[in-house]
Amino acid sequence: MKISILYSSKTGKTERVAKLIEEGVKRSGNIEVKTMNLDAVDKKFLQESEGIIFGTPTYYANISWEMKKWIDESSEFNLEGKLGAAFSTANSIAGGSDIALLTILNHLMVKGMLVYSGGVAFGKPKTHLGYVHINEIQENEDENARTFGERIANKVKQIF
Repeated sequence: MKISILYSSKTGKTERVAKLIEEGVKRSGNIEVKTMNLDAVDKKFLQESEGIIFGTPTYYANISWEMKKWIDESSEFNLEGKLGAAFSTANSIAGGSDIALLTILNHLMVKGMLVYSGGVAFGKPKTHLGYVHINEIQENEDENARTFGERIANKVKQIF
């Protein structure tokens, strides 16, 4: 089984979180995972992936223009039936990450993907719509990102 983690990052914060999520996926075992910036996507690996986690910085309470452009122009990929999840980074709690996550999830559903977050089913960290990493909060955030990755990987194994 394979999971792709696609992200856009200008400052390196979202890339850092993508790598933490990758560590969590690896904890699950028996899943190949590849973390890719949107400008360097391994198309074959992505198409073979059962799960895809999308990550974006939050800009003006929404996704990055790079993520929007990739989603708009990704018609070459058949994402139908794959498990999708989302994460975002933000500089503050009220930075609009929930809107960024909903934007990604909306696009994933339009593309026919299954959407999963773990919600509150497993207790803390509660991920409701997806994982949000607040850059100004450091306590437990790195481990929360890993936990999110592990939960998504476990669900991919359960479904596929």
